[in-house]
Amino acid sequence: MISRISKSTKSELIKALKDRYHLSMKREKSRILDEFIALTKYHRKHAIRLLSEHPIHPVDKKTYGNRIYNEAVREALIIIWEAGDRICGKRLKAILPVLLESMERHNHLKLDPEVRQRLLSASAATIDRLLQPIRKEIKAKKKKRRKPKKPSSNIQIRTFSDWDDPPPGYLEIDFVEHNGGSTAGSYIHSFGAVDICTA
Repeated sequence: MISRISKSTKSELIKALKDRYHLSMKREKSRILDEFIALTKYHRKHAIRLLSEHPIHPVDKKTYGNRIYNEAVREALIIIWEAGDRICGKRLKAILPVLLESMERHNHLKLDPEVRQRLLSASAATIDRLLQPIRKEIKAKKKKRRKPKKPSSNIQIRTFSDWDDPPPGYLEIDFVEHNGGSTAGSYIHSFGAVDICTA
């Protein structure tokens, strides 16, 4: 079926009927829907979807980006974050007033009152968002440390397969406790050393 009304007329019709459709009872909704389908030639399910969407009311959205948390706020936050040993946003938010006051008292930081107010009003999530670029930069610069070699890797240990023809002087050593399985009280220790070559 080809619709005879234009797209702009359809969108105006949807806007006009949405509020009425939402506020109507079941029988009234069915009547509105029938009229809407007759005019637009839409499939019934599609028409229900269009009219069931929440009414569109223009809302003034405040954008919280560089307008509120500008570069001055970000730079001050980085200095405080470094002073706080690069802790996470939640912890930094908790100690921010104390840390800021202390840094200002010792002349490590001097902020404009507006920047100070914005810094203190920032949430933990905002703090993490503002610090994200510097964290990525620091993470990229970090070099992987080489694991130190274990001392045991420097000590040569012979296994059973290495004892083919050992010269005299290579010993097999045992240390035995004669305590019957209990370490309580006093008992005898025996230390045995056997030369591999001569046995």
